[in-house]
Amino acid sequence: MTSTEITPFRVDIPQAELDDLHRRLDSARWPDELPDAGWDYGIPLAYVKELAAYWRESYDWRAQEARLNAFPQYTTTIDGQNVHFLHVRSAEENATPLIVTHGWPGSVAEFLDVIGPLTDPVAHGGLAEDAFHVVVPSIPGFGFSGPTTEKGWGVGRVARAWAELMSRLGYERYGAQGGDWGSSISRALSTVAPDHVIGIHLNMLGTPAPHDADELARLTDADRERLGVADRYTKELSGYMRIQSTRPQTLGFGLADSPIGQLAWIAEKFKDWTDSTDRPEDAVGRDHLLTTVMLYWLTNTATSSARLYFETVTASVRQVEVTVPTGVAVFPKDIVLPIRSLAEKTNNIVHWSEFGRGGHFAAMEQPDLLVGDVRKFFGRLKGLQPGH
Repeated sequence: MTSTEITPFRVDIPQAELDDLHRRLDSARWPDELPDAGWDYGIPLAYVKELAAYWRESYDWRAQEARLNAFPQYTTTIDGQNVHFLHVRSAEENATPLIVTHGWPGSVAEFLDVIGPLTDPVAHGGLAEDAFHVVVPSIPGFGFSGPTTEKGWGVGRVARAWAELMSRLGYERYGAQGGDWGSSISRALSTVAPDHVIGIHLNMLGTPAPHDADELARLTDADRERLGVADRYTKELSGYMRIQSTRPQTLGFGLADSPIGQLAWIAEKFKDWTDSTDRPEDAVGRDHLLTTVMLYWLTNTATSSARLYFETVTASVRQVEVTVPTGVAVFPKDIVLPIRSLAEKTNNIVHWSEFGRGGHFAAMEQPDLLVGDVRKFFGRLKGLQPGH
């Protein structure tokens, strides 16, 4: 009989693992680099050395561990897989349950700055009616939900696991929020549990270019600029995705053995995908970036997290049509920018916001803007909630 028990969890990394990390950083072997290469060939050598030195000498994992442990955390087994999650209930009786999902290379740490404002809005400039009970799970294969132990953990299976998780927590009606994989999982969740999901809020939504010539001709100049952003992503920035969706195991040997490799693999994305100019810290604090790296390194989930790409691509998932109310928040430096006329073909768009700053990691880059938009969207849906 499968257990549905929910067990309290605390992050407690043995000191021996931190000592091993330090030894590996001390003995790193560095690649060569062409003169004046900048970021053109990938993340620069000098910058990675600077980050690694900070990681070794100044970064305080125990402080970040304590920050994570300030929030109630749990584990449970769903469909044979360990699932780790944060669960923070609001003191407000009529709070809306909300499941928030990260992507790659994200983690639950991505949302630490938004949990307080979402669960306790009065203390953060909002109204009691804006409150949420917040559930933030680690995707199977990521962080403390990893690694996965069998094939098949693609987006659809994760969505079904999330429906089971919310049921176990006693939430009959709830919302979902996410960007990156969190967007795909939230959309899929709305299709596997349409009677339970009141609405989804997305801070990333892909809208592929139409094949029909007449439809393409009707797009505005602004729409065409957004297609250009997507084209740049496909041609220049998507190499990681092609590797992770075809050969995640081969990639994993390097990332599992080298903290420098893991650092470079993730830090580059924080530069390319954020509203930054010269380095990721223009958009995301260095400690926050390194905590994200640590949650992959300490759990040895570089390989299993990459498998989500393989499992989803090989599943040949069709374009999901979403009928539940959907809100979209567009941050200008995201890796792809949605076109509303195309988004409305497969989504029930009832709320659309365009912001002047921010990128892919909205909860870390612009937490106030994201929280405000989540409140506004779900505020519109209050009439649909019969309670929980």
